[in-house]
Amino acid sequence: MKIVSVQRIFLSVSFLLSCLAFAQNKSERELILMDKDWRFSFGHLYDTEKDFGHATGYFSYLTKTGFGDGPAAKDFDDRAWRKLDLPHDWAVEQEFSEKGSFSHGFKTAGKGFPEKSIGWYRKKINITETDNGKIISLKFDGVFRNSKVFFNGYYLGTEQSGYNGFEYDVTAYVNYGGENTIVVRADASMEEGWFYEGAGIYRHVYLQKTNPVHVAANGTYVTSQLKNNSTNVIADVTIENKGNYKGSIEIVQTVLDPQNKQVANFSENIVAPEFYQTIKHSSKLYVENPLLWSIESPNLYHLVTQIKQNGKVIDDYETTFGIRTIEFDPENGFFLNGKPLKLKGTNNHQDHAGIGTALSDEIQYYRIKKLKEMGSNAYRCSHHPPTPELLKACDELGMLVIDETRLMGINDYHLNDLKRMMERDRNHPSIFCWSVGNEEWNIEGNIVGERITNVMQNFAKSIDPTRPVTVGISSGFKSGISSVVEIMGYNYLGNGDIDTHRNQFKSQPGMGTEEGSTFATRGIYFTDDAKHYQSAYDRKPRPSFYSIEEGWKFYAERSYLAGMFIWTGFDYRGEPTPYGWPSVTSYFGMMDVCGFPKDNVFYLKSWWRTEPILHIMPHWNWSGMEGKEIDVWVNSNCDEVELLLNKKSLGKKKMQQNSHLEWKVNYAPGTLEAIGFKNGKKVLSEIQKTTGKAENIKLSVDKENVPNSKNTVVTVEVTDKNGLHVPTSNDEITFSIKGGKILGVGNGDPTSLEKDQFLDAISLVQITNFQEQKGVTATLPQELQNYPESDWKTAFKDRDYKNQAPSYIYRGEFELKNNLASSIVSFFYKKIGLETVVFINGNKVNASAEDSQKYILDSAILKEGKNTIHVVATPLQKIKDWDVMNTDPGIIQVITPSEPWKRKLFNGYAQIIIQKEESAKEVILSASAKGLRAASLKN
Repeated sequence: MKIVSVQRIFLSVSFLLSCLAFAQNKSERELILMDKDWRFSFGHLYDTEKDFGHATGYFSYLTKTGFGDGPAAKDFDDRAWRKLDLPHDWAVEQEFSEKGSFSHGFKTAGKGFPEKSIGWYRKKINITETDNGKIISLKFDGVFRNSKVFFNGYYLGTEQSGYNGFEYDVTAYVNYGGENTIVVRADASMEEGWFYEGAGIYRHVYLQKTNPVHVAANGTYVTSQLKNNSTNVIADVTIENKGNYKGSIEIVQTVLDPQNKQVANFSENIVAPEFYQTIKHSSKLYVENPLLWSIESPNLYHLVTQIKQNGKVIDDYETTFGIRTIEFDPENGFFLNGKPLKLKGTNNHQDHAGIGTALSDEIQYYRIKKLKEMGSNAYRCSHHPPTPELLKACDELGMLVIDETRLMGINDYHLNDLKRMMERDRNHPSIFCWSVGNEEWNIEGNIVGERITNVMQNFAKSIDPTRPVTVGISSGFKSGISSVVEIMGYNYLGNGDIDTHRNQFKSQPGMGTEEGSTFATRGIYFTDDAKHYQSAYDRKPRPSFYSIEEGWKFYAERSYLAGMFIWTGFDYRGEPTPYGWPSVTSYFGMMDVCGFPKDNVFYLKSWWRTEPILHIMPHWNWSGMEGKEIDVWVNSNCDEVELLLNKKSLGKKKMQQNSHLEWKVNYAPGTLEAIGFKNGKKVLSEIQKTTGKAENIKLSVDKENVPNSKNTVVTVEVTDKNGLHVPTSNDEITFSIKGGKILGVGNGDPTSLEKDQFLDAISLVQITNFQEQKGVTATLPQELQNYPESDWKTAFKDRDYKNQAPSYIYRGEFELKNNLASSIVSFFYKKIGLETVVFINGNKVNASAEDSQKYILDSAILKEGKNTIHVVATPLQKIKDWDVMNTDPGIIQVITPSEPWKRKLFNGYAQIIIQKEESAKEVILSASAKGLRAASLKN
């Protein structure tokens, strides 16, 4: 468990020292990250026996308090379950099947797979006696989905949406000075979206401890009023009292600048709120010469809120914020800090190659850095609230954000979700707009949509009046939502006449919330529907959709439009339009699911960045195409470009604004070179060379990785004898690792049905036909005896606990399948006697040294098919008549080791994500393949 001070996981040492400088003593607030050491097992959607008997008791969790049964019970035996760390997505671990969900990437999880739709998580923690008197709560950033949470067998609540963060107070249920059990049951049988959403606890979990008088959850709201060279920072804080304290408290607000120096301070004495009540307090702090937050210089300030009681600090709470101004103008677009800024945005879902939705914090940064490198300055959360770490990355890296709620509506379900999202996220300077809906075709153009939008928009303004509200509209821009939404969100040029709508609503600002939906397979330069290949040349994808170039030109040429958001920045699982099975990911991204760029990235870089850019497509490996015409495109922002084949000029062409250049070139092996000119002078060149055959594996650490992080993204490729990247290679690479573990592998191939993860398979085998007969002595045999067959009867049936035999002999059966020699088979015994001897197929087995109730079974005594287990034990005695005696002898666990990690390259590339062990000095990744020189990487 990792203890985190106040509200942030990553705090610099200098900031901690600054905090200590003005803190009189340590606060009682602790935030403990609880991602380590969970136990996990699948349950079942409707078979209660396969769901471990959950909710079958006479009194279950909804009938009486504290009656969580099955895995929800505090002392349920989960030793045979899989051990894992969070974040975790069980869907990405599954195989692919044509019977799987189209929208969720054909994974064998969720709806249609009841044995893979319920996931149980359990974790044990100790809470000290000294914590008695504090408020103890569990905080979840998100569980997909329909989660039920239990603590020490007590039911805490249900959260339906997989995207909402939620918190439960467990103070009354804590076993102070001892062990406590957290249990989560996630039900991913129903989809919320039409895109891959994963399954399980895919975001962080925390244990929080506070004084009864404390800053409420998401209890600060920081705004600023910028005037000339100074700003007033208005800090609203909600104070909650979950105790009996009555009297005065002191509120201290301190602002630290981006260098962690104190620049403003305010304090005031107020009366504490009443028992289980809250009060709101507002402070105004003056900051001179503020450093503004912008996409180029994302300066971040920190507000530290302290609550003092009798001079002692009882709570402190940190809020990160930025000072900046935003404005939408219906004539001139978007302004940041008073300067016009064209929004160069992308839409994105939340999954990544190899790991699904279980993105570590570092991968969030990695993806935002990839988008920044492309020239993007804005990100739309499509179509749900993001994980907090994504917003943190956008704050720190300088990426504007549209934050979007999941579903439109006017009742508690909808408005409460919107409220929670906004109160959690409204201090992030990266967020410049709230989105309350997307492509709600049933209501977009009618009075119902207009009414709902008016309610949600006004409701949003009551929570945060500093940012505007938008909705993405796609079924025509004529009436309904389009008439009343504050910022018009145009989804696709072909869905209506944007200019006509703008002329009708000239006071309504607008932006392209979705544009593109183009199809491209990375590294493929011809369309082949039989192979599910889509050419990477930027083309109009469908009659009512436009190419990336057409879309950008349209928005770039209209000052009244704030900019556009491309669908999408990255490919994502699911929605493999225009195909279906066996395509399992989308084709829409500017980058594939790994983040490897498609050629459209370079078109955008040419016009979204300012430095000279030059890129040639396609590659120049076309064996068998000699003499045939190849389309050569050049993306650049140079004034002119000259193209040469084997040093012979094919002509110089002028580049038009926001365009590209094309040549028809008869293929000949060798060197294709482009030379870019500005003001008549050569400024850069780009070369595509015909390579030799693949000979060497190359591993490299991507520059977008977070420095010194535990998780590292590694690019895998092959080169020829001269070290040139081979763009057509599809070799299968096998990996091994020391000092760390592999989290996932990918290659960006939309049709790849290879495993994302290679994990040991754990199966739990029930002991069946469990019978007993009485023993005549309490002395336990060391060799299995012959017992009369006629004396066997159903175990524990009609047991007279006041008149038990000296011992009992129990017999049961369990079935084993293949791979006995390689599998690890263990018997996890659940105590049914005081003293016990266990026999497997007539052979006495001994308990393991690590656990006296665990028996690791030698493969030599096991057999495929039916195996027999005997347990001879002296009986447990009832102390009270109503005691419930255990009648379950335990379970057989079979661990089948996985095959080695491997992945085929796709058009020259693959990706592997590795994690360094906490105790390791370095991690060594090795890669090998048939016919290639192996490689290793130290990190």
